[in-house]
Amino acid sequence: MTTTISNSILTASIKHAGAELFSIKDNQNNEYIWEGNPDFWGKHSPVLFPIVGTLKNNAYKINEKEYHLPRHGFARDMEFNLIEKAENKAIFSLKSSEKTLQKYPFEFELQLIYTLTENSLELEYKVINNGKEKMPFSIGAHPAIALPDDFENYAFQFEKEENLKYYLLENDLISSQTKILETKNNIVPLNYDLFKNDALIFKILKSKSLTILNNAKPYVKVDYNDFPSLGIWTKENAPFVCIEPWLGYSDTNENTGDLYEKEGILTLDESKDFSAKFSITIL
Repeated sequence: MTTTISNSILTASIKHAGAELFSIKDNQNNEYIWEGNPDFWGKHSPVLFPIVGTLKNNAYKINEKEYHLPRHGFARDMEFNLIEKAENKAIFSLKSSEKTLQKYPFEFELQLIYTLTENSLELEYKVINNGKEKMPFSIGAHPAIALPDDFENYAFQFEKEENLKYYLLENDLISSQTKILETKNNIVPLNYDLFKNDALIFKILKSKSLTILNNAKPYVKVDYNDFPSLGIWTKENAPFVCIEPWLGYSDTNENTGDLYEKEGILTLDESKDFSAKFSITIL
């Protein structure tokens, strides 16, 4: 099943499976979200919950009991319910179940709230702790922006001038190795060599927005004020790039396995809720 929302400028379509955005089109029928061709990557914009990235040995502990979670958690692979719909807005909900409690022993509700305003799509993540104990979690976005022209015609423009230090992955875990992403006037030309070691992972950024330029003209902007960390990723020769606002990231080799002690983890008190938003603006 899918749900579509629209206004006079944009139309956005969302699958109920994973509450996953799979299309943003303007009123000229131009598509801005990656089509999901499995030859490169079969997804479009999955939600990352209750972890972001990879756990050491794909395992963690709560109160000395071991649990297993795949990379980026399970929410992206589950069916959400549409609980509210208006012309320009849709709210999807996933609640904990017997199935989720086997992997993640916390009672929760995860809502994805999509709202179109003029030439922007805002996506709000709302996490609700329905249990009786502190709930550790991470949440992140993974939207793949379609790049229909030659990849090297595009560039990133960071909001602020800063030292763009990113961490390298080793066996899907964050290593202690870092590199600096070189910029000129906050601009980084795109080429596939940037991603030869997988994603670029920025734990902390001053910039709270990133604009994709096409032949030096603004194309798409992602604003992520509520997210301290950012991943950027593509695959060799793929005509897309993922701009990934994160609250949390992969384990390091030094992780103890206790989810409450995991670097970057959030905790939510009993009966409390948490919200974070980001937006994709078509320029």
